[in-house]
Amino acid sequence: MKKIVSIIMVLSLMVLAACSMDSGLKDDKKEKKDSVKGVKIGVSISTLNNPFFVSLKDGIEKEAKEKGMKVTVVDAQDDTAKQISGIEDLILQKVDVLVVNPTDSAAISSAVQSANDEGIPVITIDRSSDEGDIETFIASDNVAGGELAAEYLVKELGEKAKVVELEGVSGASATRERGKGFHNLADKQLDVVTSQTAEFDRTKGLNVMENILQGNKDIQAVFAHNDEMALGAIEAIKAAGKDIIVVGFDGNDDALKAVESGELKATVAQQPALIGEEAVNAAEKILKGDKVEKTISVPLKLVTKE
Repeated sequence: MKKIVSIIMVLSLMVLAACSMDSGLKDDKKEKKDSVKGVKIGVSISTLNNPFFVSLKDGIEKEAKEKGMKVTVVDAQDDTAKQISGIEDLILQKVDVLVVNPTDSAAISSAVQSANDEGIPVITIDRSSDEGDIETFIASDNVAGGELAAEYLVKELGEKAKVVELEGVSGASATRERGKGFHNLADKQLDVVTSQTAEFDRTKGLNVMENILQGNKDIQAVFAHNDEMALGAIEAIKAAGKDIIVVGFDGNDDALKAVESGELKATVAQQPALIGEEAVNAAEKILKGDKVEKTISVPLKLVTKE
């Protein structure tokens, strides 16, 4: 009997020791840092073939440099598989925090969960992740921006004006949210002739708009989910000799110049560099053990020539 009791006691001690070791490992992963100098930020950007995301990256790098933090950026080139692979590489490099601008909010979930498993805090910017533990999501209020665009078109053209919507990448949260905001008003006050994706790309915006113009002769306006598609649409409209107003979204440098010249009627301007700066500020708070809001909104405004 004594032997049985002794065996039970030994086993109990072994279990307690294992639990203690496991707890210690988890605590190490969540260890607070007194200083962020030298910490590594891994950044995954959906594409650097877009001025908006270049500005976002520049904002991250500028703020991180001022704080003495190291940054490694990987470009997904609008390829979800490439983005997942890039994030896995950053995890292997043992970055201290991961900043992700998803190509696809659903598909990126597995990579976010992989970072979660390694105890690496994840911040999403401009677009969110459908699943996984996200410390904070930093973006403009895309729904409000879509509504702002619709309000402007109603003001300029009146109710029931015939409008085309150029959508962003299917599955991206920015596409869903900007479209939702736009349709909140447009479905009641405008006549949306067609909604087609051009994947946030200027060349695709041109090609899709060319095809739309062939089948629709009385279009009055275009709302594009980003400026790149808007600028592509303008080229198609000019080539067709049409008088159609175009509203974009982002406020990148090319778009602001086009607004000033009168080619682009308006853009819902974001502040991508500020989004990047806010991501670094949030990373600093998280690593120091401070609380951050689950959603951080960066201001936007409608920019017109007037």
